Amino acid sequence: QVQLVESGGGLVQAGGSLRLSCAPSGRTFSSYAMGWFRQAPGKEREFVATINWSGRSTYYADSVKGRFTISRDSAKNTMYLQMNSLKPEDTAVYYCAATSYTSGTVADLSKYDYWGQGTQVTVSS
Repeated sequence: QVQLVESGGGLVQAGGSLRLSCAPSGRTFSSYAMGWFRQAPGKEREFVATINWSGRSTYYADSVKGRFTISRDSAKNTMYLQMNSLKPEDTAVYYCAATSYTSGTVADLSKYDYWGQGTQVTVSS
């Protein structure tokens, strides 16, 4: 069974940093676009960032642009989300996902085939 496993979430003060990791098991997603999404309590899941198969193309939600960086290490088969200057409104469960829809970047969560279980990020004020 294919799984995506996130790690790196936790509790941090506003202005702090966290790095999330996403590692698949059961297969490699080296030719797939991948992305990060988040869901706050009572809200719909929303797009955060996406990266193409090679890692050379990225796209961010306006709310995180300039603060978050998405990257991937093909040798380690792992994707990352470096989150800096965190704000209380960044508090959410963060999910990684992979899509066979395209090898480019894609922000539409309905296009994603594989999802992780999520990792909690809590930013205190």
